Amino acid sequence: MIALVTGAGSGIGRVVALALDQAGYQVVLAGRRIDALNETAAGTGMLAVPTDVGRPQAVEALFGEIENRFGRLDLLFNNAGMSAPSVPLDELSYEQWMDVVNVNLTGVFLCAQAAMKLMKKQQPRGGRIINNGSISAQTPRPNSAPYTATKHAVTGLTKSIALDGRPFDIACGQIDIGNAASEMTARMTLGVPQANGSVMVEPRMDLAHVASAVLYMAGLPLEANVLTMTVMATTMPLVGRG
Repeated sequence: MIALVTGAGSGIGRVVALALDQAGYQVVLAGRRIDALNETAAGTGMLAVPTDVGRPQAVEALFGEIENRFGRLDLLFNNAGMSAPSVPLDELSYEQWMDVVNVNLTGVFLCAQAAMKLMKKQQPRGGRIINNGSISAQTPRPNSAPYTATKHAVTGLTKSIALDGRPFDIACGQIDIGNAASEMTARMTLGVPQANGSVMVEPRMDLAHVASAVLYMAGLPLEANVLTMTVMATTMPLVGRG
């Protein structure tokens, strides 16, 4: 089984890639920083391919490498993502907006599109795509318009892929993750703004729980699919937010 993990140089991507490797997948790692990808791959047989998922030519090269080496792809974990500075919407620059859109939405589209092309023609055909949404795909945080908008859009894209992939044995689901203990959420240990204007330290959960959830979704037969799953720190302020 061949798996591709984007954003595999750190955090959720790294932990999920290592879990897939331990589960017996041949794993391809994609991300912008080759040094970080090599750290993930150290001591394993995982293949590191530096890729900017927001650039069509880079994604085309990535999937060309996968097809040439393995001839197929069974699993895509569309994980690469980024956020913009936490500033009011009217202070956000066009460049900051587009940086997030290019990675979080266009990157997910480009990788899913390339995966579908390969999954349709490979024998046996089909495969699974898992998109990393976020709890922001359900409810925004203050001053998070680019991140929230793109993650809401990923939900629509997930459902479209799930529908359009049906005739070709391609399953697609989304995992929405809340407060996994990664570099991106380190600031939560110092306190983050809440909807009522207060600042509060938020609990986080071990990244291993995210890896377990992704492995469960990935391990289902193609006749079954988790369309959406939320994995979150139990006491974080999501339910009841706002």
